[in-house]
Amino acid sequence: MTRPRRSLFVKYFVTLFVAVVVPLTLGSATEAWFAFRDNRLDLDEILQVEARSAADRIQAFTDGIRDQLGWVVQFPWTAGEDDQRRVDGLRLLQQVPAIVSLSLVDPTGTERVFVSRVSMNRTGRGADMSADPAVVGARANRVWYGPVHYQRDSEPYMRIAVAGNRAAAGIVVADINLKLIWDIIAAIRIGDTGHALVVDDSGRLIAHPDISLVLRSGAGAGEFDRLKSVVSAANGSAVATTGEDGKPVVALSVRAPNVGWTVIAEQPVLEAFESIRAALRRSLMLIGFGIVFALVLAYWRACRMWGPIRQLEDGVERIGMGQFDHRITIKSHDELEQLAIRFNQMAGELATSQQKSERINRLKQFLAPQVAELVEHSDQGVLDGQRREVVAIFGDLRGFTAFSARAEPDVIIAVLREYYEAIGAVTARHAATLIRFAGDGVMVLVNAPVACENPAQRGIRLAIDMQAAVQSLANYWNARDCAIGFGVGIAMGPATVGTLGWHGRLDYTAIGNVVNLASRLCDLAEDAQILVDPVVTGHVKDSTALASIGERAIKGYDRALEVFAVVRNAGPLPHPGCRLRPADVRPVEAGFGRLAPELSPTDAG
Repeated sequence: MTRPRRSLFVKYFVTLFVAVVVPLTLGSATEAWFAFRDNRLDLDEILQVEARSAADRIQAFTDGIRDQLGWVVQFPWTAGEDDQRRVDGLRLLQQVPAIVSLSLVDPTGTERVFVSRVSMNRTGRGADMSADPAVVGARANRVWYGPVHYQRDSEPYMRIAVAGNRAAAGIVVADINLKLIWDIIAAIRIGDTGHALVVDDSGRLIAHPDISLVLRSGAGAGEFDRLKSVVSAANGSAVATTGEDGKPVVALSVRAPNVGWTVIAEQPVLEAFESIRAALRRSLMLIGFGIVFALVLAYWRACRMWGPIRQLEDGVERIGMGQFDHRITIKSHDELEQLAIRFNQMAGELATSQQKSERINRLKQFLAPQVAELVEHSDQGVLDGQRREVVAIFGDLRGFTAFSARAEPDVIIAVLREYYEAIGAVTARHAATLIRFAGDGVMVLVNAPVACENPAQRGIRLAIDMQAAVQSLANYWNARDCAIGFGVGIAMGPATVGTLGWHGRLDYTAIGNVVNLASRLCDLAEDAQILVDPVVTGHVKDSTALASIGERAIKGYDRALEVFAVVRNAGPLPHPGCRLRPADVRPVEAGFGRLAPELSPTDAG
């Protein structure tokens, strides 16, 4: 028995393993992807909120200074009020610590008051500032924000100029120390290590939680400019890039609208996606547990499937070897158990079928095969006595009595055995019923007990094949000085067929004139001759060459009966339905001759 290339156990094991691991892996991967997406959206929102908060606070810081400066230039200039303006300026320095110094410019552009925290205060007509960018910008836009510059190459400053509501009110120009914005930026915390920073359009650092970076006079402006360019290109979305310290960060920028600075909120990648990594670790642990569970489950289920199937395979092999008493036991309470029950039922039915087959084979040794089949299947209605038209064929060896008187018993038995085997083979080939062997005689029925089409044609062809088969043996026997021939008689008519005997022994036979007539014709037939009654002749005259041998007195009949003989064929027998030409008929005296090959055996078709 050829074993499969892949074990069923392996197939079930792999299938069950994959069925558990793949969905688990796909589920974990999908969950990780959605978690990453949600985390990224949350990170965008957090960074957006923090950056926007810083920008708003910076705007509030600058707007507060702008409003305070606006109060100084609220009223028009009048003669002799320089001192009052100086007092207002000093008061403003006290109120706004971020203002380092301020200059009050009259409508002509001349500086009239200057107060400072680090320089000498002065009043009166001073320098002409009409061409100063701050004055020009304030006159054009009312509020002007100057670029960031560093004093003493350390602290960032910027100038703010505010013009009065009327030209007569003049302009105030203030220097603002931006170091105080550090308080705003330092208060921003994104996670544990995330922070915000502020850079201007040139990329110079304005505010950073690490104040030392701000006090380095714009050191590393190129790196901050790169960071600003990368983050600004994302249009308000978080982007992964390299921070100012060279470490990977996730950053987002917001523009401060009044001063044009860029507020950047950033968080290290390791911290930003720590929740994702924790989720992945949990997923990997779950997948690992799932793999172990899948291995155990797949092995257990595969064994539960493979074991019963191996029992079934072994059972089929044993049944194939003829061990029909073999049974299998499977207690799985499922379809496999039902399959085992069906298997055991099948084995029982096969055992019964084998016993029937053996009984039929034994019956066929003593009965005709058709009769044996009917007996086994208990079709008693067919075997009961009934009237039916049959073709009776009798055959008898010529010269057998003289041969048996002088031959040894073993030689006689050998001849009979060859004779019976030849007759039995021909009869079986034509599906006829061999009724009995009586010494050297034989009786065959056609159309009983099993009906057939065109029984006369089938009977004549059976007789021709019987004659041919026995003549072949006769040639062999004659070569060994055993002068034996064979004659056949055929008759067709109604007969009573059925089983006769007693309860200990029943035989299937036929009774009627047709049986007697066939027997009498067989007695009249010479060696190699087939004699046919008029009824059979009427059915086969169009397909078989026959010739009348005249009327013969038949024992038991009141008058002579015309008898016909099958004429030797010059070639193969024509098919049924073909009409004979006159040349096909030969004189009866020609007979069959002694050579059996002159007979043309045909099948019963």
